[in-house]
Amino acid sequence: MNRVTEIVMQLDEAKQQAVWVAHSLFNRNKVSGSCANLSFRCDDKIYITASGTCFGILKESDFAVVDLEGNSLSRLKPSIEFPLHLSLYRKSADIGAVLHTHSVYSVLWSFHPAENESDCVPEYTPYLKMKVGTVGLIPYEKPGTAELFRAFQNRLQLSDAYLLKQHGPVVCGKNMMDAFYGLEELEESCRIAWELRGLPRE
Repeated sequence: MNRVTEIVMQLDEAKQQAVWVAHSLFNRNKVSGSCANLSFRCDDKIYITASGTCFGILKESDFAVVDLEGNSLSRLKPSIEFPLHLSLYRKSADIGAVLHTHSVYSVLWSFHPAENESDCVPEYTPYLKMKVGTVGLIPYEKPGTAELFRAFQNRLQLSDAYLLKQHGPVVCGKNMMDAFYGLEELEESCRIAWELRGLPRE
């Protein structure tokens, strides 16, 4: 198998996984409208959901393409929040996919005062650390702004995943399914933490 064929096959599989993840999240009411974005890396290009796309009807043709310098390589306009994704791909070559949603319990927990802003979600079950790692709290800035991207960049190296205050989670993984499993675990951990808020920890 030559290199070009291998890349095409990898890209097809990555798009299929991304579309499945998007539909799964939408069909289970984990996202709504066009309020989410995802991306994956293939052959040093970033494929990210185009601006205004809806996870419920996402197609394999709905991905904008940018390079690692942030230059657009396709006619589709990338999600306004693609600088968040780009920061993570630049952080580590091991990161192959990024998911950002407005998951309800993650947003709720972002309002809760954090004892440690570099690791703001309580470890009530062992799976949060196993599947996600530490979760940093990013101070509120208006979505899609340079101020948000600076705040994110300032805390990028301090944690493994992130909660944008009053906004939602940003989770990465070695591939799309890995990021998806992490996002699901983070949302469930935030749900448990929210339900147990105010109770003493043993």
